[in-house]
Amino acid sequence: MTYQDQATRILAGLGGVTNIVEIEPCTTRLRSEVRDPALVDAAALRAAGAHGVMIAGHVVQVVVGPTVDVLASDLEELM
Repeated sequence: MTYQDQATRILAGLGGVTNIVEIEPCTTRLRSEVRDPALVDAAALRAAGAHGVMIAGHVVQVVVGPTVDVLASDLEELM
């Protein structure tokens, strides 16, 4: 799976472009704020290669490891 494929799958797992308020890389995680946390599919995010997913209210952290900056860049292009 390429980074762009992974970014596409992560975007879908977060509920799509319209569900994302903000997304930013943070060390090994993609930290995002979503409009509707019910649209987040943690299983799909894990299937996309996430090592872990933490959801607290409207904040979702997707643990992806040291490739986070590459994925964040690809996500920005997709959005």
